[in-house]
Amino acid sequence: MDLARLRALRLRHHRLTAPARSVSAAARHLLCVQSQDYWGGRLALALRARGGIAGQVDAAYDRGELVRAWTQRGTLHTVPARDLRWVLSVTAERTLAQSATRRAQLGLDDATVARAREALVGALRGGGALSRAEALALWDAAGIPTSGGRGYHLLFHIALSGVICWGPAIRRDGLEPREQRIVLIDEWITDHDAPEDPLAEMFARYVEGHGPATAEDFAWWAGITKTDARRAAAAAAHRLGMVEAGGDTFFVSSSPPRRSAGAPATHALPTFEEYYIAYADRSRVASFDVMRAAGPGANGMVRSLLLHEGEVVGLWKPPPPTQRASAEPTFELIRPAPEEAVRAALDHAMAALRGSAPAAGRDDGDARSVSVSA
Repeated sequence: MDLARLRALRLRHHRLTAPARSVSAAARHLLCVQSQDYWGGRLALALRARGGIAGQVDAAYDRGELVRAWTQRGTLHTVPARDLRWVLSVTAERTLAQSATRRAQLGLDDATVARAREALVGALRGGGALSRAEALALWDAAGIPTSGGRGYHLLFHIALSGVICWGPAIRRDGLEPREQRIVLIDEWITDHDAPEDPLAEMFARYVEGHGPATAEDFAWWAGITKTDARRAAAAAAHRLGMVEAGGDTFFVSSSPPRRSAGAPATHALPTFEEYYIAYADRSRVASFDVMRAAGPGANGMVRSLLLHEGEVVGLWKPPPPTQRASAEPTFELIRPAPEEAVRAALDHAMAALRGSAPAAGRDDGDARSVSVSA
């Protein structure tokens, strides 16, 4: 398999040239979509759905179909709600162990974490929902200091323990949502899938949404050991196809999505884009000069990408949320690409980002927002 074929097949696996019927279907297909930049996660899913707009992702959060959580590598991802618990069963233990030293440095011993968990669960129980600021105010009022990163690490630990996740979107001042409310997993998520072999299931789902990919790519993406990744590959191999390229074995879906007629060759993709970030080896889709510009940089940031025929060819930046309605994005080409196609891709991305949808209620009743005073 040559590089052009690999890229074309990866675009199909990613639903970038074979869009799903909805943003929730796209999320199920990819399983976990990196989303620590809220707008980036919204746009990543909108661009993978037919007629997708970012507001549809907010509505899926509101309905409880999708949630955000620290599913892997200590990073927030959007995940189908029914998959969250079993994904954490694969990834959470190792992530918590890796963060233990930092918790100790912050003075967050087991007793403090338990107090914080009890206070937060008490405020959320019965359908409650808190913003991040409200959760930190709750702890400060209870004598649990949140400054210096303590609040973040408390949320991180309690979420990885399977207690909370990020649920409905918060809408303010007519602007696009930029955050979600914290909810109890046991109350917000009513249906939980339970695959017989979660590790093998995670590998198969990764490949179906990210192939062609290697076991080493999966180890990096899931934040697990290469030994566990190879074990997952062996257990899931009967569900997948395999191809050889450059001396490496790549796993692919046994039935990848069909490329849509008229699918564009050029794409404008958001920060921390899965097409780029979800692999140990990114050189198959980006030259080294492009990777240096795109990141991850010293601060861990990965910039928004321009893609042409599956290769990262440049960078772009949307206007800030307060100017999104009228201002235009900026871009920089690093590798050759037709400028007209680049501008069309940017227009498409901005239309998806600007698109809004009304808040969507849940059939079992909306979560209530809890007012917390310091």
